[in-house]
Amino acid sequence: MTKYYILFLLFSCTTLLSAQRPSLTLTKEGITKIKSGLKTAPLFEKELLQIQKEIDLAILKGIDVPIPKDMAGGYTHQQHKVNYNLMHKAGNLYQFTGNEKYASFVKEMLFAYAEMYPSLGLHPTMKSYATGKIFWQCLNDANWLVFTSQAYDCIYDFLSASEREKLEIDLFIPFANFLSEENPKFFNRIHNHSTWANAAVGLMALAMNNDTLLHKALYGLEDDGINPDEIDNDGGYIKKDGIRQTGFLAQLDYSFSPEGYFSEGPYYQRYAIFPFLVFSHALHNKRPDLKIFEYRNGILKKATNTLLQLTDPQGKFFAINDSQKGMTYKAFEIVMAVDLMYLIDNSQVQLLEWAAKQNKVAFNIAGFYVAQKLETMNLSEPVKESRVYGDGVNGDKGGISVLRIDDAELLFKFSTHGMGHGHFDRLSYSFYNDAGEVLQDYGAVRWVNVDQKAGGRYLPENKTFGKQTIAHNTATINMGSQYKAKVKNAEVVDPVMYYFDADQENIKVVSAIENNAYANVNQHRTMMLYKDAEFSQPLILDLFTIESKEGVNIDLPLWYTGHLMKTSFTCGKNLSSLSPLGEKDGYQHIWQEGTCSVNEDYFAFNWFGNNRFYTQHSASHAGDKVVMGRAGANDPNFNLRSDPVMIHRKLNTKEAIFFNVLEAHGTYSKTTEIPKDPYSSIENVKVIHSDKDYIICAFSNQDYTWEVLFARTDNNSNSIHEVSVGAKNYRWNGIYQITKLKK
Repeated sequence: MTKYYILFLLFSCTTLLSAQRPSLTLTKEGITKIKSGLKTAPLFEKELLQIQKEIDLAILKGIDVPIPKDMAGGYTHQQHKVNYNLMHKAGNLYQFTGNEKYASFVKEMLFAYAEMYPSLGLHPTMKSYATGKIFWQCLNDANWLVFTSQAYDCIYDFLSASEREKLEIDLFIPFANFLSEENPKFFNRIHNHSTWANAAVGLMALAMNNDTLLHKALYGLEDDGINPDEIDNDGGYIKKDGIRQTGFLAQLDYSFSPEGYFSEGPYYQRYAIFPFLVFSHALHNKRPDLKIFEYRNGILKKATNTLLQLTDPQGKFFAINDSQKGMTYKAFEIVMAVDLMYLIDNSQVQLLEWAAKQNKVAFNIAGFYVAQKLETMNLSEPVKESRVYGDGVNGDKGGISVLRIDDAELLFKFSTHGMGHGHFDRLSYSFYNDAGEVLQDYGAVRWVNVDQKAGGRYLPENKTFGKQTIAHNTATINMGSQYKAKVKNAEVVDPVMYYFDADQENIKVVSAIENNAYANVNQHRTMMLYKDAEFSQPLILDLFTIESKEGVNIDLPLWYTGHLMKTSFTCGKNLSSLSPLGEKDGYQHIWQEGTCSVNEDYFAFNWFGNNRFYTQHSASHAGDKVVMGRAGANDPNFNLRSDPVMIHRKLNTKEAIFFNVLEAHGTYSKTTEIPKDPYSSIENVKVIHSDKDYIICAFSNQDYTWEVLFARTDNNSNSIHEVSVGAKNYRWNGIYQITKLKK
C-alpha cells in the first residue's frame, strides 16, 4: 500500500475542521492575541498603521477591475496584482480592527471579479504554455487565488449565504477548475508553477470547505492525459514505481533535497516558499491530522533555513540558474517564511536573528508573535556556515557548496540541471565579499515585470547566452555547451562530489567530478578558500583538471566585475572593429576585443571592482592563449549587460591542468584618491607535478612558498600519500595538504 493511498484513506475519513472564521492563516484565537497585545509588538503595530493608510487610500480611489490585455508590467497586469494584494491586506485589517469598511471593500472587489470572470476567455497575449485568464499565464492567476482565498476567508462571515454561493459558483470554483482540470500540464507536475497551482486550489478549497477541490490540491489529478515520460523546457514529471507523482504532498516529496535545497536555485526557492508555507499554515490550522510541518522530517523548516544560508555577504541570493540578481532575504516571501517558521518552532532562535535584520514582519499572527519576541530578546548576528547542500530527492544528485571565511564567500555548483530554469554550468563558481560580486554568474537575461522588455518575460538571449556554458566560470569544450545545451540530456546524469571539508578554520575545500557533460571528457575541479597571515584577504585556490581521449580546445572564462588594470602579458585591443567570438552556444554574444599568446608558464591578470583590487595568477604552457571579450554581440535590442570576460584558452590538448590563485589585495578611496596595495604580493604559481593520481602545485610571494598537494583518485581522509619529484619527496595524510615554506 503506497504512502499516498494511505493518506487518501486518512483524508477520506477526515472532514475539514469547521472552526470559526477566519480559519486559514488567521484564526479567532490569533486575532484576540493581536488585539489585546498590539502595544507589546511595535514593529507589527507599525506595519498595521502603514497598511491601514494604504487601504484607506485605495478605498477612496475606488475599485478598478480592468479587462485583461497586458503582459507583465503592463497596466492591466499590474492592476490585478495590486487588487489581490489589496484584498488580502483589507481582509486582515477587517479582522484586526473590526471596521466593516474593509470587509465591504473586499466584497465589492470580489463581486466585480465575479461579474467579469464568467465571460473571460483566455488572455489575449497567448504567450504561455499555460495561458491564464486574468493574467498572461496561469501562474499569475494562481498568485491571485492564493491571496484572494485568504481575503475571502477573512470576510466569510460578513457575507450572506447567498453572496457566498454566488462568489463560489461564478468565480472561485470555475477559477480553481481552470487552474487544475483545464490546465493539467500546469497543475500536475513537480515544478514551482505547480506548487502555486496546488496551493491556490487548496487554499480556496479550505476557504470553501470543499473536500473535492482539496483532494485535487493534495494529490493531483488522477487522469490528465499527459505523457508521464515527458520532460520539456518548462520542467519535468517524476514517476515512482511507474506512478506519476502529483499534488502538493508530492511537491514536498520531490521539490527539495533532504537538506532543503531546491534544484531550480534559491531565486525560485524564494518564490516557491510562499505558496508552500501559506498553504501549509492553513493545513496546520484546518487539517492538523496531516502534521504538515512535520512532513518529510520537517522539510519546510530545512528549506527556510537553507534559503537564508544561500545569500551573499550583502544578503542577496546567489545567482544560481535563472535568477534575477539583487533579490534579498528582505523579500516579502522570506519575511513571511522566517516569521511563520519561528511561530511553528520557537526553538529556532536563528530565525529570530534573521527577523531582526529584516526589521519587518509579516502581516499575520506569525509577524505579531515575532514582533513581540524581538522586544524581549537580545540577539546576535545570524551565523552563516560553510556547507554542502546535496541535490535531488535523496541528496545524491550532486549539489552546491558555499565556502566562507570572514567576509569571503565562494559558491561552487555541481548540481542537477534544475529543469527548465537550469543552466549548463556544472563545476562553475562565483565569488563574493562584503563589497559585492567579485566573480559573477550572469543570472537570468530578464527584466521581471518591466513591460519595455518583452512584457517582463525571459528574453531570447537568456537561452542563447545566459544558459550557455561559456557565460559561466567553468570550462567550455570545443566552443560547445555542456550536454549540447539539451535539458533532456542534462537531466539524466549528475556530477559527483569528490570531497568536502569545512572543519578547518583557515581553509575550506570542495571538490567534484563531472564526466558526462562532454563525450569522452572527464573533468575534476577542486576549490579552496584559504586564509594566511601573509594576505589581507582569503585566497581562492582553483585546481581544475580536464582529460580527453582526443585533443580538444578548452576555454576557461573569468567573468570578473570591474575594470582591467594590468596584465603580465601583452595583449592589444581591437581598435577599429569588433567581431563575435563564435557563431553559437553563447559565443555569438561575446565581442572579441583581443586575442594574444601566453608564452610563459605563468601569467597574472589584475582588475579593480567595487573599490578593491584583485589579481588572478594562472599557471600556463607555451601555446596557451588569452581572449579578452565582452558580452553584447548579436544583441539587437540591447538586452545584455556589457560584462567583461578574460578567457584562458588551451588548444588541441588531451590533458589540461588549470591552477589559479585569486588574491584580493587592495582598496582605492575615491574621496582621498589614494590606492592601497594595488599590486598583488604573489609572484608566481606553477604546477610542479601531475600524474593520474596526484597533482602538486605551488605559489609564492617574496618570503614564502606554499605547496598544494592533492590526491586525484583517493578521497579517503585516512590515506597516506607519497610522491617523489626529482630529489624531493612529498608525503601527506588525507586528500590534500597545503605546506608553507620559508624561502
